[in-house]
Amino acid sequence: MSKHAVDQIRNVAFCGHGSAGKTTLVDRILNHTGAINRTASVDDGTSVCDFDEEEKQHKYSIEASLVRCEHGGKLFNLIDTPGYPDFIGQAIGAMRGVDTVAIVINAQAGIEVNTRRVFNEAKKAGLGKMIVINKMDADNIDFPALMDNIRELFGPACVLLNVPLGHGSNFSGVAGTLKPPAEAPGALVDPKKISQPLLESIIEADEAVMERYFEGAPPTDEEIAQLIVKAVAQETLVPVVCASGKTGVGLPELIDALALCGLPPDAIARTARNSASEEVAVKADPAGPLVAQVFKTRIDPFVQKLNFIRVFSGTLKKDTTIPVVGVRKPVKIGPLLRVQAEETEPTDAAGPGEIVAVAKVEELHTGSSLGELAMPPISFPTPMVGLAVSPKSRGDETKLSGALQKICEEDSTFRRELDMQTKEMVVTGMSELHLQIIRERLKRRDKVEVETREPKIPYRETIQANAEGMYRHKKQTGGRGQFGEVHIRMFPLPKDVNVEEWATKARFASMKEPHYDEENNFLWIDSVVGGTIPGNFMPAVEKGFRDRLERGVIAGFKVQDICIEVHFGKHHPVDSSEQAFKTAASMAFRNVFQQAKPALLEPIVRIEVTAPMGNIGDINSDMSGRRGRVLSMDSAGGDLQTVIAEVPLAEVTTYSRSLSSITGGRGSYSIEFSHYDIVPGNVQQEIIAKAQMKDEEEE
Repeated sequence: MSKHAVDQIRNVAFCGHGSAGKTTLVDRILNHTGAINRTASVDDGTSVCDFDEEEKQHKYSIEASLVRCEHGGKLFNLIDTPGYPDFIGQAIGAMRGVDTVAIVINAQAGIEVNTRRVFNEAKKAGLGKMIVINKMDADNIDFPALMDNIRELFGPACVLLNVPLGHGSNFSGVAGTLKPPAEAPGALVDPKKISQPLLESIIEADEAVMERYFEGAPPTDEEIAQLIVKAVAQETLVPVVCASGKTGVGLPELIDALALCGLPPDAIARTARNSASEEVAVKADPAGPLVAQVFKTRIDPFVQKLNFIRVFSGTLKKDTTIPVVGVRKPVKIGPLLRVQAEETEPTDAAGPGEIVAVAKVEELHTGSSLGELAMPPISFPTPMVGLAVSPKSRGDETKLSGALQKICEEDSTFRRELDMQTKEMVVTGMSELHLQIIRERLKRRDKVEVETREPKIPYRETIQANAEGMYRHKKQTGGRGQFGEVHIRMFPLPKDVNVEEWATKARFASMKEPHYDEENNFLWIDSVVGGTIPGNFMPAVEKGFRDRLERGVIAGFKVQDICIEVHFGKHHPVDSSEQAFKTAASMAFRNVFQQAKPALLEPIVRIEVTAPMGNIGDINSDMSGRRGRVLSMDSAGGDLQTVIAEVPLAEVTTYSRSLSSITGGRGSYSIEFSHYDIVPGNVQQEIIAKAQMKDEEEE
């Protein structure tokens, strides 16, 4: 167990946009604190944090990397996260393991797409936030304008903890604003002008201290040290510090700021749920009940599956058997490992605030809660860019399936599923780049090369009107025949309604318990009376519905947002069978669906595009041509503007190429699933025609 008390631990995730210099900063911190004694460089492929082959080759982070160091009597667990939106899942997972997020901004580029994203994710998670303005050694920096932009976008709580002395080749140091020096030659902002706003942001966290301050009694240094943590936790203060990871200028002050302003594990009010689904406070007490959660999984070539665990309460000990929420039997935990990037060392126990890893525990997955209490699930974005994949070498199907399962374990924004219609393995990720990196990893680590085909858009089918009808399945083949008759009514089922209230309307007065499928927003109701369909055949009726739900009706896509009421039927004492009623239910579904004003639904994504101001007109025009709807436009700092729009996924599967062409490579974007919407009539006809043509070719 750590020799550090809970209040001496600082867990910090470094997040931000790509190329902001997060990895270089973390490498430098390790060097400065003596955790490593060598020079580490992303460009040279010697970075401590970027140790995977894909990261060395591409020279940017792909996975979150955990390292540790000590400074001033405090233990720092630092997580370096990828900066490109394609790998946002790694940053979101890392945030569950920390208490503070250091948002790194490139001083030259300003606030970019992923800068906003990670700030909002940190805010949503209730974590402490601080901003690191990196690359102050770059040229053409408008520091006052950048600070104005930061305060405009992230709020007036963003206050400089230190100010830069010069920039570019003249960046020589930083001057503190809490206790400003008498002279600050070359300061881009007068530190004395910042001192009072900073102090007021700090004391705002305590009304008694604030009253005394305005009565003329300033807080003591000890009070400030306590209140600054409280202010960051209450979001009355977001400290801003300046540095250059490349030259190391401002680095000692950055480490001191992490120690001073970073939240200890007991500064955040966390809750979990017990077996009765009651909310319970989680306190960072080593003697309390064990509450811990897996926030990251990595597949290591040597130790195989490695689960990273953050302990929130109690003490996790090696070689013990503990309960895991959702797993029937207690799980045996073997050795505990402290992690330093790709290296590990054993430890006996871990208390609140500590981060350890365990190997080869198959019952654990990202998001698993250890102990009797369930921590909130980690909400990852839905991957929307798909590819059909198959192995290049015949006979590698099993090998590919196992390799893809490993990717699913370590990347919560990656999905794979077997398409029942095409029998194709379809993988979905956050972007083309995301899927390309996964292909490279499959080839290097698992020795599997894959062939890919055009992305499959996950359209859905639904109805827009009520309808009713029946189908009689009658077949006589010489022996025992087949007979089943099913009468149904079909209704559109609105999203996000209270299903029980909706189902208990007058028309379903005679219903038995409704059957609801939340994933497909599908409800079926048995209101048969008098035994016209015997109860033992109702499971077969449901199977018929679910079979058609998967197969679709008008174009072969899944059906959703629908309610079916079975209200009548007929049976034969000899010829009726489960298969007969399954077929009758499926065909009744098909026939009535076609009468209920069927429609296709398409996935709509929210896209944020950041580009130079001069390209915004072309981007808006291009978005309109893609059936997109621009929601808003905001300044992203400097000459950059961010366009936020909703657009059909089908129109942006290869958007990176178009954006690069429009902006000369200076644009960036991120997408995430928003909702499903009705496909316009002309587009729907094209999709249905293609699906029918494909069916005819296969026949």
